[in-house]
Amino acid sequence: MANRSGNTSGRGQRDLKVKVKTARGRTLSSTRWLERQLNDPYVKRAQSEGMRGRAAYKILEIDDKYRFFRAGMRVVDLGCAPGGWCQVAVKRVNALGEKPGKPVGRVLGVDLQEVEPIAGAETHVIDFMADDADDAVKDLLGGKADIVISDMAAASSGHKQTDHLRIIALCEAAAYFAFDVLEEDGVFVAKVLAGGAEGDLQKLLKQKFRKVANFKPPASRADSSEKYVVATGFRA
Repeated sequence: MANRSGNTSGRGQRDLKVKVKTARGRTLSSTRWLERQLNDPYVKRAQSEGMRGRAAYKILEIDDKYRFFRAGMRVVDLGCAPGGWCQVAVKRVNALGEKPGKPVGRVLGVDLQEVEPIAGAETHVIDFMADDADDAVKDLLGGKADIVISDMAAASSGHKQTDHLRIIALCEAAAYFAFDVLEEDGVFVAKVLAGGAEGDLQKLLKQKFRKVANFKPPASRADSSEKYVVATGFRA
């Protein structure tokens, strides 16, 4: 018999699904989005673990599969706001020196907007597409990077093919930036949307990296067309 707290005898507390009522002025689509957010296990996990959004678990799962983060590495996170990817990178490259006896890495986040400080990471307002952005980043790092990561997405237009082309163009720009700042054998990870225009991007990356793979992490929603390109073994 269930008590008033929602517990069922012998079964512990139930994980109740949150229902959101359609409020005046809120569209049905926004209500559904809010309901999905409130019931998303990755959102709940991010809140309980102090991560800046569910996207943090995407890069964590990508690295769990490909194992590119290592203690002592220098990482550049393009379009880093709100900072979840930086948080994961800080832990994995030992940027806070929490792993005794292991080399201490660096994490540099760049974005067009100010980012709330992240323990173990440096964040700067930089347009990575500016002509001198690569030199500015190398100056800040004191050398080249081992890894360039990007979870950037262009503002949605509501038109699937247009959005696909925009994010492919953004990913290509991030790739060219990576070519300028990566060390030999460096790694590039970026978000793309499936849609048919990835061929040129894949061809470009295969010319510059020894191995190029595509991966959709479990944290990426099933109804999303996003996936991540993981390019390793940069030919400087």
